[in-house]
Amino acid sequence: MTELVERSALSLAHVRREFPGGRLALADVSLDIANGEFVSLLGASGCGKSTVLRLLSGLDAPTSGTITRDLPAHVVPGYVFQDAALMPWASVRRNVELPLMLRGERGPALRARVDAALRAVGLADSADAVPRELSGGMKMRASLARALVTSPRLWLLDEPFGALDEITRFALNQTLLSLCKPPDDAKPVTAVFVTHSVYEAVFLSQRVVVMARPGRVVDEVAIDAPYPRDAAFRATPRFAALCARVSDALQRASDAEARA
Repeated sequence: MTELVERSALSLAHVRREFPGGRLALADVSLDIANGEFVSLLGASGCGKSTVLRLLSGLDAPTSGTITRDLPAHVVPGYVFQDAALMPWASVRRNVELPLMLRGERGPALRARVDAALRAVGLADSADAVPRELSGGMKMRASLARALVTSPRLWLLDEPFGALDEITRFALNQTLLSLCKPPDDAKPVTAVFVTHSVYEAVFLSQRVVVMARPGRVVDEVAIDAPYPRDAAFRATPRFAALCARVSDALQRASDAEARA
């Protein structure tokens, strides 16, 4: 990962999101995410993690509070959902090239970018397959390639690996870290990742933000393990200690919800 800079790429200040009918998704969330930082949002279902992601993407707007994006206006986030959301009738290549086609790009340059994205996620040999011919992990790789092809400086990932088996999830965690690490001369990449998994959050992140209902941040845990990280990191005492620290924060969040 690139070194963090002091300026925030994304900032939420006292953000509240209340839906029609009175359902409160976020009560009062303040959060700063540094340029080049990988942050995971962790918490029980319904605590507002996905709502934060939608607000950061611009797909939704807060009821009150402010959201600041210190990114150029033309920067489009790479948004990856829990469902791979592939067009079932189209090949992997056609699915991956869609964002570029929508921007009016055509020709050899488009093909070269799609080929590079497919190679990066290990799908170069499956470019002509359709989604029904893919495993769950391969579908998610195609979804990652579709986001990657636009060279995003901001990744927003909403439980993309939640439905996968542990072996596939671990492999895709490693793939994601490689995608979020730009070349030394490139601009930093910021990532916000929603998950229910303590182990996944600790492995991927530089910081884990623990949330609780109704929609609030209750703790933050710095993951002070250097990159690059590989499978060996999961077997270290430091990984175990950090997972225990995050698990404890998650339990305290649950206890606070029960008392509320």
